[in-house]
Amino acid sequence: MKLSALIIAASLAVIPILEPALAQPAAEPAAAPADAPKPAAKLKPKPKRAVAAEPSIGDRIASFFRAGASPAGAPAGSSRTAARPAATAGQSTNEIMLRRAASTYSTSANALGFGLYRLTPRETVAFREKHAPGTIIVRQREKRLYYVNGNGTAIRYAIAVGREGAAWSGVSTVSDKREWPDWTPTPNILAKQPDLPRFVEGGPANPLGARALYLGATMYRIHGTNEPWRIGEEVSSGCIRLTNDDIIDLYNRTRHGATVIVQR
Repeated sequence: MKLSALIIAASLAVIPILEPALAQPAAEPAAAPADAPKPAAKLKPKPKRAVAAEPSIGDRIASFFRAGASPAGAPAGSSRTAARPAATAGQSTNEIMLRRAASTYSTSANALGFGLYRLTPRETVAFREKHAPGTIIVRQREKRLYYVNGNGTAIRYAIAVGREGAAWSGVSTVSDKREWPDWTPTPNILAKQPDLPRFVEGGPANPLGARALYLGATMYRIHGTNEPWRIGEEVSSGCIRLTNDDIIDLYNRTRHGATVIVQR
């Protein structure tokens, strides 16, 4: 008992001595020498530059049907370049021709919006006029072309015809047939539209479309189009236009030397 009492008394005597030491704040770290190298400053990461997303094919196609809109991916307010030559606009001939075609969409009576348009399907109809099978009859006022079958019927196609002052009438023959023909604007066309390319290779952007029937030694054609929404209107420089599907069908039926009668 005496030993235990002595231990407790010794402990109580030590506690007052330890309390001041425990109450003192921790010693501050020693200051670094003046000539000591400073630690390298941490570099803040540079903010990542936003990269504009590349427009999808769908966006590019949709942009062709927004009359007056900037090309897909171009900043708002940028000027239109559809009418500029490729050398100055930095565009290919095909891009120029597609944009020129798309610029006519909003003024077409067939336009329904969102790139949709009315189409009149070809059909077989009764035809009692006396013409040899294979004869082509163009009725400009009606805006229809008839391919005579010779059995009292004809295939009727919707067409676009020459604008006022460019329409013509007469009889000719099919002197040549070409698939995806190239196009060289005539001097008369260039006089009215001097910014046109001087040559456009065959393809979807070509104004002659998928097929062309050449009429005699003239500059007139029955051909396809890259403006299918214009079918049923007076828009050409005298040529007869069909949709690409219809001109392919007519092309496959028509022989060299076939008679073509163009009526007003």
